[in-house]
Amino acid sequence: MTELQPHIEILLVEDNEPDVLLTLEAFEDASVPNHMHVARDGVEALRFLRREGEYAAAPRPDVILMDINMPRKNGLEVLEEIKADPKLSSIPVVMLTTSQAEEDVRNSYLRHASGYVVKPVGFENFLSAMRAFENFWLTFVRFPPRA
Repeated sequence: MTELQPHIEILLVEDNEPDVLLTLEAFEDASVPNHMHVARDGVEALRFLRREGEYAAAPRPDVILMDINMPRKNGLEVLEEIKADPKLSSIPVVMLTTSQAEEDVRNSYLRHASGYVVKPVGFENFLSAMRAFENFWLTFVRFPPRA
Protein backbone atom coordinates (compact mmCIF):
# COMPACT_ATOMS: atom_id res chain seq x y z
CA MET A 1 0.00 0.00 0.00
CA THR A 2 1.36 3.41 -0.95
CA GLU A 3 0.52 6.91 0.17
CA LEU A 4 -1.38 7.32 -3.10
CA GLN A 5 -3.57 4.34 -2.21
CA PRO A 6 -4.66 4.81 1.42
CA HIS A 7 -7.26 2.09 0.98
CA ILE A 8 -7.96 -0.75 -1.43
CA GLU A 9 -10.95 -0.56 -3.78
CA ILE A 10 -12.52 -4.00 -4.30
CA LEU A 11 -15.28 -4.85 -6.75
CA LEU A 12 -17.21 -7.97 -5.78
CA VAL A 13 -19.23 -9.38 -8.68
CA GLU A 14 -21.65 -11.84 -7.10
CA ASP A 15 -25.35 -12.62 -7.56
CA ASN A 16 -25.80 -14.81 -4.46
CA GLU A 17 -26.90 -12.55 -1.59
CA PRO A 18 -25.67 -14.84 1.24
CA ASP A 19 -22.22 -14.91 -0.39
CA VAL A 20 -22.27 -11.12 -0.76
CA LEU A 21 -23.07 -10.74 2.94
CA LEU A 22 -20.39 -13.25 3.98
CA THR A 23 -17.78 -11.49 1.86
CA LEU A 24 -18.73 -8.06 3.18
CA GLU A 25 -18.51 -9.39 6.73
CA ALA A 26 -15.15 -11.04 6.09
CA PHE A 27 -13.63 -7.78 4.83
CA GLU A 28 -15.32 -5.55 7.40
CA ASP A 29 -12.61 -6.15 10.01
CA ALA A 30 -9.75 -6.36 7.53
CA SER A 31 -6.42 -5.08 8.75
CA VAL A 32 -6.06 -3.16 5.48
CA PRO A 33 -8.58 -0.36 4.91
CA ASN A 34 -10.81 -1.20 1.96
CA HIS A 35 -14.00 -0.20 0.20
CA MET A 36 -16.07 -3.10 -1.11
CA HIS A 37 -18.37 -2.35 -4.05
CA VAL A 38 -20.89 -4.95 -5.21
CA ALA A 39 -22.23 -5.68 -8.69
CA ARG A 40 -24.98 -8.31 -8.78
CA ASP A 41 -24.26 -9.60 -12.32
CA GLY A 42 -21.82 -9.24 -15.20
CA VAL A 43 -23.73 -6.48 -16.99
CA GLU A 44 -23.76 -4.36 -13.83
CA ALA A 45 -20.03 -5.07 -13.29
CA LEU A 46 -19.14 -3.79 -16.76
CA ARG A 47 -21.28 -0.68 -16.24
CA PHE A 48 -19.42 -0.05 -12.96
CA LEU A 49 -16.00 -0.60 -14.56
CA ARG A 50 -16.81 1.59 -17.55
CA ARG A 51 -18.38 4.24 -15.29
CA GLU A 52 -21.67 4.24 -17.16
CA GLY A 53 -24.96 5.75 -15.97
CA GLU A 54 -25.32 5.68 -12.19
CA TYR A 55 -21.68 4.52 -11.94
CA ALA A 56 -20.21 7.67 -13.55
CA ALA A 57 -18.33 8.47 -10.32
CA ALA A 58 -17.34 4.88 -9.52
CA PRO A 59 -13.74 4.39 -8.43
CA ARG A 60 -11.41 2.14 -10.40
CA PRO A 61 -11.08 -1.09 -8.42
CA ASP A 62 -7.64 -2.29 -7.40
CA VAL A 63 -8.86 -5.90 -7.57
CA ILE A 64 -12.01 -7.69 -8.71
CA LEU A 65 -13.49 -10.78 -7.02
CA MET A 66 -15.86 -12.42 -9.49
CA ASP A 67 -18.22 -15.38 -9.53
CA ILE A 68 -18.54 -17.41 -12.72
CA ASN A 69 -22.20 -18.43 -12.68
CA MET A 70 -24.31 -15.28 -12.88
CA PRO A 71 -27.38 -14.11 -14.78
CA ARG A 72 -27.26 -11.91 -17.90
CA LYS A 73 -23.49 -12.22 -18.43
CA ASN A 74 -21.36 -14.84 -16.71
CA GLY A 75 -17.99 -14.25 -15.09
CA LEU A 76 -15.96 -15.77 -17.92
CA GLU A 77 -17.61 -13.43 -20.44
CA VAL A 78 -16.97 -10.44 -18.18
CA LEU A 79 -13.37 -11.51 -17.59
CA GLU A 80 -12.83 -11.73 -21.34
CA GLU A 81 -14.23 -8.21 -21.85
CA ILE A 82 -12.13 -6.78 -19.02
CA LYS A 83 -8.91 -8.26 -20.36
CA ALA A 84 -9.71 -7.11 -23.92
CA ASP A 85 -10.19 -3.50 -22.79
CA PRO A 86 -6.87 -1.59 -22.57
CA LYS A 87 -8.35 0.70 -19.89
CA LEU A 88 -9.30 -2.23 -17.64
CA SER A 89 -6.93 -5.05 -18.55
CA SER A 90 -4.37 -4.32 -15.81
CA ILE A 91 -6.92 -4.83 -13.01
CA PRO A 92 -6.31 -8.19 -11.31
CA VAL A 93 -9.38 -10.44 -11.45
CA VAL A 94 -9.72 -13.34 -9.03
CA MET A 95 -12.48 -15.81 -9.78
CA LEU A 96 -14.39 -16.69 -6.59
CA THR A 97 -16.82 -19.47 -7.38
CA THR A 98 -18.38 -22.74 -6.28
CA SER A 99 -17.31 -24.38 -9.53
CA GLN A 100 -14.56 -26.95 -9.21
CA ALA A 101 -14.82 -27.90 -12.89
CA GLU A 102 -11.41 -28.16 -14.56
CA GLU A 103 -12.88 -26.52 -17.65
CA ASP A 104 -13.85 -23.41 -15.63
CA VAL A 105 -10.39 -23.24 -14.05
CA ARG A 106 -8.68 -23.62 -17.44
CA ASN A 107 -11.00 -21.12 -19.15
CA SER A 108 -10.45 -18.58 -16.36
CA TYR A 109 -6.68 -18.72 -16.71
CA LEU A 110 -6.89 -18.74 -20.52
CA ARG A 111 -8.77 -15.45 -20.17
CA HIS A 112 -6.00 -14.14 -17.88
CA ALA A 113 -7.57 -14.46 -14.44
CA SER A 114 -5.09 -13.62 -11.71
CA GLY A 115 -6.36 -16.43 -9.51
CA TYR A 116 -9.09 -18.99 -9.03
CA VAL A 117 -10.60 -19.65 -5.59
CA VAL A 118 -13.26 -22.27 -4.94
CA LYS A 119 -15.71 -20.98 -2.31
CA PRO A 120 -15.38 -23.17 0.77
CA VAL A 121 -18.53 -24.63 2.29
CA GLY A 122 -19.51 -23.31 5.72
CA PHE A 123 -19.28 -19.91 7.32
CA GLU A 124 -15.97 -20.43 9.19
CA ASN A 125 -14.27 -22.00 6.16
CA PHE A 126 -15.47 -19.15 3.92
CA LEU A 127 -14.24 -16.58 6.46
CA SER A 128 -10.87 -18.32 6.59
CA ALA A 129 -10.55 -18.24 2.81
CA MET A 130 -11.42 -14.54 2.68
CA ARG A 131 -8.88 -13.78 5.41
CA ALA A 132 -6.23 -15.67 3.43
CA PHE A 133 -7.21 -13.62 0.36
CA GLU A 134 -6.93 -10.45 2.43
CA ASN A 135 -3.54 -11.46 3.86
CA PHE A 136 -2.09 -12.03 0.42
CA TRP A 137 -3.88 -9.64 -1.94
CA LEU A 138 -4.38 -6.69 0.39
CA THR A 139 -1.12 -6.93 2.32
CA PHE A 140 1.60 -8.13 -0.03
CA VAL A 141 0.42 -7.45 -3.59
CA ARG A 142 1.21 -4.12 -5.18
CA PHE A 143 -1.53 -2.92 -7.53
CA PRO A 144 -1.13 -0.89 -10.71
CA PRO A 145 -1.88 2.84 -10.34
CA ARG A 146 -5.56 3.71 -10.60
CA ALA A 147 -5.05 6.64 -12.98
